[in-house]
Amino acid sequence: MSARRVYLDHNATTPLHPAVIAAMQEAMPLFGNPSSLHGFGREARDLVETARSRCAALINAPVEDVVFVGSGSEANNTVLNLFPCQAHRCTGNCPGRNRIITTRIEHPCILETAQCLAKRGQEVCYVEVDREGRIRLEHLRELLDERTALVSIMAANNEIGTIQDLPTIIAMVHAVGAYFHTDAVQAVGKIPVDVAALGVDFLSFSAHKAYGPKGIGGLYVRKGVHFCPFILGGHQERGRRAGTENTLGIIGMGQALDCRRQEMVAEAERLGALRHHLRESVLARIPDVSVNGDQEHCLPGTLNITCAGCEGEALLLYLDLDGIAVSTGSACSSGSLDPSHVLLACGLQAEQAHGSLRISMGRDTTADDIDYLIERLVVIVDKVRSMSTAY
Repeated sequence: MSARRVYLDHNATTPLHPAVIAAMQEAMPLFGNPSSLHGFGREARDLVETARSRCAALINAPVEDVVFVGSGSEANNTVLNLFPCQAHRCTGNCPGRNRIITTRIEHPCILETAQCLAKRGQEVCYVEVDREGRIRLEHLRELLDERTALVSIMAANNEIGTIQDLPTIIAMVHAVGAYFHTDAVQAVGKIPVDVAALGVDFLSFSAHKAYGPKGIGGLYVRKGVHFCPFILGGHQERGRRAGTENTLGIIGMGQALDCRRQEMVAEAERLGALRHHLRESVLARIPDVSVNGDQEHCLPGTLNITCAGCEGEALLLYLDLDGIAVSTGSACSSGSLDPSHVLLACGLQAEQAHGSLRISMGRDTTADDIDYLIERLVVIVDKVRSMSTAY
């Protein structure tokens, strides 16, 4: 095992920002329940609302439209479980609409929820994507009609980094009177996200993808849209999510997203340059490598490659021996030996998808880190291919 350690799996999770560590340490003595009316509770409530303001500022949302939840997965489950409307226990304000549209490149928390709803009789349709993971707009247009209740399409893909054309998609969805939700967990804090400009109805985000703590996420709910709590039993979050607030986690997320607001643009430019250097170097020095995802509309720090004749898991393990952490896809699917569902949806064959590697950079990634990765990857790919009878 190498003494050197290089972390290039930021799409799985990120280390805490130093300012987040400081803010959470400072707040640790505060134990009051934010719902309590006495001084201990008010002190905690003030910190929660300060954090809410910081989160809202990053996505340009009204403060009262931000709901704290336990994770991005909970936020996504909350939105999908609002439908079908005619069976909804609260408002049922979109009668006759029983169709949910999503894609097959979504995070597993969307896909598995959609599958569960389909088993209960909900109509679920999947819009196709092209080889680069972009929505086929003509197919979406075919699926959209007066039966559509909700369209849920992620802002940026967690495996290949492809960014969707949300303004065009949202305009199409709203034209038929349907709601639009985006899983923006991989986007918020990495690229500009403006809910007011987009006109999105629901938007999910998470702290730990943006140098904040795990176990805390957020859901933007546009004022006036159809909504009912997923978790019942309390008045917290203005009645939209029951359960005593995770005060320390909320403080950490507020600090993290405030740091993102200040650092994101400059960091994206730097990571974009590192990504370009990595991609061009790999393509020049390693034969039979292809790059997955849209190379123009992509997250600045994400690169997904396929090395012919190599198993992605083998590359990952050999890189790990050299102290380099990467992944073969979503962290939520890392225990599975199945090929990436994202790459399969993009049209890759199973063998190609098995040979994929996801490299995701972050605020601590240096040019020296990337050069070290390139040097080791050249050697390791050659080694793995030499052991393969299929190459």
